Amino acid sequence: MGAHGSSLDEVLAEDMHHWYNKFMRESPSGLITLFELKTMLQMQGMTEEASSYVDQVFFTFDMDGDGYIDFVEYIAAVSLLLKGEINQKLKWYFKLFDQDGNGKIDRDEMETIFKAIQDITRSYDIPPDDIVTLIYEKIDVNNEGELTLEEFITGAKEHPDIMEMLSKMMDLTHVLEIIVNGQKKKE
Repeated sequence: MGAHGSSLDEVLAEDMHHWYNKFMRESPSGLITLFELKTMLQMQGMTEEASSYVDQVFFTFDMDGDGYIDFVEYIAAVSLLLKGEINQKLKWYFKLFDQDGNGKIDRDEMETIFKAIQDITRSYDIPPDDIVTLIYEKIDVNNEGELTLEEFITGAKEHPDIMEMLSKMMDLTHVLEIIVNGQKKKE
């Protein structure tokens, strides 16, 4: 897929027919399963946290909960990640962090996701517990050790450094490039 080196913005701007053909070449059934996603991303040998993170990403994009990502969900996910408004992205980040679905993010949930992201990206610049401590010191105004959606969104918007860190850590552009362009063989 993608013999030419187009950016993801250009890919999104292509007509829907072309975009659909790319999706169908990667997933001839018209559906992507969790197993297929992990295969595309070459998840073999990843840590349990990294695998769990991909599970969580998959389930947040599987909007109807049927166990598959279909073309409409796929386009919605790509659009959100590349073109979504700040509030939309923050709501998605929150849903991703809230692993138990209780409407709150505790420190362990957030740290688990950050560890998983670092395992996938192989970027270990800042220890996940340092990131979580910084976020909770600035955003957890009630010192409850957990964040509601409102606290998370308000806090991230009020602290540009946290917003920038979240944007960098949660950037799934590399994942989308693999899905759109196909996995490149390592030399």
